[in-house]
Amino acid sequence: MNIFDLSGRVAVITGGNGGIGLGIAQALAGQGCNVSIWGRNADKNKAAAASMAGLSGKVDTRVCDVTDPASVNAAMKATLDSFGRVDGCFANAGIGGGGRRAFIERTEEEWSSMFATNLDGVFHSFQAAARHMVDRASAGDPFGRLVATSSLASIFGTARNEHYAATKAAINAVVPALGVELARHGVTANAILPGWIKSDMTAGIMANEKFVANVMPRIPQRRFGEPSDFGGIAVYLMSKASSYHTADTFVIDGGYTAF
Repeated sequence: MNIFDLSGRVAVITGGNGGIGLGIAQALAGQGCNVSIWGRNADKNKAAAASMAGLSGKVDTRVCDVTDPASVNAAMKATLDSFGRVDGCFANAGIGGGGRRAFIERTEEEWSSMFATNLDGVFHSFQAAARHMVDRASAGDPFGRLVATSSLASIFGTARNEHYAATKAAINAVVPALGVELARHGVTANAILPGWIKSDMTAGIMANEKFVANVMPRIPQRRFGEPSDFGGIAVYLMSKASSYHTADTFVIDGGYTAF
């Protein structure tokens, strides 16, 4: 028996139409997991689903604003109507730096927007998924996986992106608390902390000669992490092998910049 065979499982991936999220979606669908991609952009969602054609798991998409609880609840209902259950929720939606200005120069609106996108997205999607998982556990079917993608910035900080680091640190604080609260229902909670990610969003970075000269030598293994790296951990976390692996943080590639 292949303990990583996820046939029949269902995973929701917020922000799953690019970068890490798409890598996670492709890895899960490749193991037979049915995947529902929630993203704000319908065209990107459609392109992501098309890129997964031929994989063993079924893929559908939902236009969803994870900062809006009504939108999240509607996406969850539609996913349950389509698949009948949700076994995992990978909260990947979020935004990065939003400009590299000092903390004392930030506006209240910038601060609020960053927290809303990075934290509310985790809160609303996790809450909707956890409610379903707890109800199912009460009916004799205890299984659930909550996974948030965080950032090494939450541990090491980041120059002029401190509000981003703060939101990711908050996610890292929420995850172990959820792990304790939900363990009795058979629901686990974990975080994945990527280093530098090779994706369409970071492709332009390598065109910066100063970055290549000054930053790349500081990244262990001198490379970007591949989205498929995160997919491998996602498959493990959705499998029975991770039944007792909860409230932990998985660090990929170790890539960070020492300022």
